[in-house]
Amino acid sequence: MRIRKDLGFDEPELEEIALISDALAHPVRLKLFRFVMQCNRSMQPICNKDLVDSFDYSQSTISQHMKRLTKSGLIEVKKKDSFSYYYANLGVLTRYLNLTKRFSV
Repeated sequence: MRIRKDLGFDEPELEEIALISDALAHPVRLKLFRFVMQCNRSMQPICNKDLVDSFDYSQSTISQHMKRLTKSGLIEVKKKDSFSYYYANLGVLTRYLNLTKRFSV
């Protein structure tokens, strides 16, 4: 489908909106993302084991959802020893919110 009217967005910006919107489109991913943000705010390290202990989902389900959030850039993973720790990327979230605000005008 071709859009004839210029929306003021270039293709990478539209793809970024779509990728992040897709990552946030599932209720479980929203819960996980919010939990990671809250843990980061309180300076509490969070890894996959902590997510499995805190939610009633299997480890594989949580891993798949976290993979999607990581791919979107909303979550960053830092490895330490044999653990992967999750951090919310608030810069990406802020950029997404600003882009969607511009999009709705």
